[in-house]
Amino acid sequence: MDTRSHITLRTKKLGVLIRDARMAARRNIDECAKAIGVTKGIFRAYEEGRRAPSLPELEILVYYLNLPIDHFWGKSSISSEASPTDPIDLPQLAELRQRMIGALLRQERNHASLSIKALTQETGISGARIKAYELGERPIPLPELEAVLTALGSRIETFFDQSGPVGQWMTDQRSVQQFLELPKELQTFVCQPVNRPYLELALKLSSMSTDKLRSVAEGLLDITL
Repeated sequence: MDTRSHITLRTKKLGVLIRDARMAARRNIDECAKAIGVTKGIFRAYEEGRRAPSLPELEILVYYLNLPIDHFWGKSSISSEASPTDPIDLPQLAELRQRMIGALLRQERNHASLSIKALTQETGISGARIKAYELGERPIPLPELEAVLTALGSRIETFFDQSGPVGQWMTDQRSVQQFLELPKELQTFVCQPVNRPYLELALKLSSMSTDKLRSVAEGLLDITL
């Protein structure tokens, strides 16, 4: 394929990927055009594969759409990738989580050796409501849950979803945030593939007991002396 044909084909492919990314982010053409500083007509030409954006425009677009720039060098569209929320019945998930919270609440109350009557006196929430909350028959408003947990000496964080899809998503978000809080030089170190062996070694060392680490350190000293 000659260079001109390759450019034409690449322009068409970029158009498909740009439109797919915009649709997946639920943004309209006008919003995206304004974000990257072009007219609505030019952005439409990008999507139709009649023109191609510059690299700075593409960089601003992926920032605006919260999308990795590598997507535009990939082989699949966003819509063809499995979405973690597509197969999930979210209302049903909320009901399940509410029942789980009720069970956890009853468990925490029993652990604290506190009766429903005593909890009512502590929080001002009626016994009938507390019982309904524990059975998962009605959702417990967050301020009431916080009040109950305070009375039980528990923390709201212990009630966050840990293993479900939402919990996994929250864990991922925390991991990203923790990475972004690292000094820039550490972020750069972690992102370089050549440093992966060092990271894997650090991971192994972190799982060793203090005695084992001391033994390793002493062995290294013997070698270097």
